[in-house]
Amino acid sequence: MKRLIEKSMQGQALSYQESYQLIEDINTGIIQAENLAALLISIQIRGVQLNELTGLRDALLHFATPVSLDGTNALDLCGTGGDGKDTFNISTTTSLVLAAMGIKVIKHGNYGVSSICGSSNVLEELGFPLTDDLKILESTLNKQNFCFLHAPMFHPTLKAVASVRKNLGLRTIFNSLGPLVNPVQPEYQLTGTFSLELAQIYQYMLKDKRKSFKVVHSLDGYDEITLTDTTRIYSQEKEINRSFSDFDLQRIAPSALLGGKTIKESAHIIRTILSGNGTTEQNNIIACNAAEALQCLNPDATIKDLFKESLAFIQGGHTSKHFNFN
Repeated sequence: MKRLIEKSMQGQALSYQESYQLIEDINTGIIQAENLAALLISIQIRGVQLNELTGLRDALLHFATPVSLDGTNALDLCGTGGDGKDTFNISTTTSLVLAAMGIKVIKHGNYGVSSICGSSNVLEELGFPLTDDLKILESTLNKQNFCFLHAPMFHPTLKAVASVRKNLGLRTIFNSLGPLVNPVQPEYQLTGTFSLELAQIYQYMLKDKRKSFKVVHSLDGYDEITLTDTTRIYSQEKEINRSFSDFDLQRIAPSALLGGKTIKESAHIIRTILSGNGTTEQNNIIACNAAEALQCLNPDATIKDLFKESLAFIQGGHTSKHFNFN
C-alpha cells in the first residue's frame, strides 16, 4: 500500500491491475483506514485516470452482490456528486418524474458524503425502502416503474470505505465510480460529472456498456443539466453544447437551485415539485433533465418537444399522484 501511495504522490497513475487489486485488498480488510485516506487524497489531487477508473469499476462489479433485475429498456440517472453546489436532488427528482411517465427506472445511489443529502437520504425520507430484498425491488419496479439500489447493500467495498469517505468529507475516486457501477447495468443512462475531464473519460467507458447514454457537465461546474450556463453533453457518437436557449428559456441564478439544509427540507422540496407546486426554475430544470433522458430512449424526438411534454407532466402534479405522496 505504501508503494501505491508513493507512486500516486509522484503523479503516476495506478495500473489497471493495481486498481483492481486495491478493491480486493479493501474487501479483505488488510488496508488501514489512514493509508486508504492518503491514497484517495493523492489520487484526487493529481486527477483520476482511465486505467484506474476502469480497474476499480470492473472489480466493484465483479464483487457486487448479484441482482437479477432486467435492465432491458431500463434507465439510470445518477451524478457523481462532489460539485459543491448544494443543489436540491435534481437527478432523484427527475428519476421519479420519468418513472411516473412510464419509463422503467433502476436507480443506483448512496448517502451524501460531500453533501448534506444524497439520493439514499432523501428517498428514505420519502418512504422508499433501502433494501436488498429482490421481491420488494421487483414489486416496486413492477408497480411504480421505479426501484432504488442503495450502493452499500450491493457493493461490499463501498460499505467498507464508507467511514473513511465520511471522515474525509471530500469527493474521492469513489464519487467518480458511483454512476458506473449500478449492479443491474441498465441499457440507458443519463449521468453527470463534476469535471469536464471526467465526462470525457465516462464517454469512453460507457460506449460499450450502454445502448444509449448521455454524460453531462455544466460549464460552471454542476454535475447536472442546469440553466445557469451552457452544458456539455457527451454521447456515443457526438458531443454538443446545450444552452438554455435550446429550450427557449433564459439563464437562471444558481440560488434558484439550492437544496434544503436538512434531509427533511430536501424531501419537502421534492414533494413540492412533484405535486406541481415547484417554482418555475425548479420545474424547468427537472423538465430539461427529463427531456435529455427521454431522448436517450427516443433519439428521433426533438429536445424541445420532450421538454414541453415533461414540463406539462410536472406542472400537472402527476408524479405525486403516481407515488401517492402526501
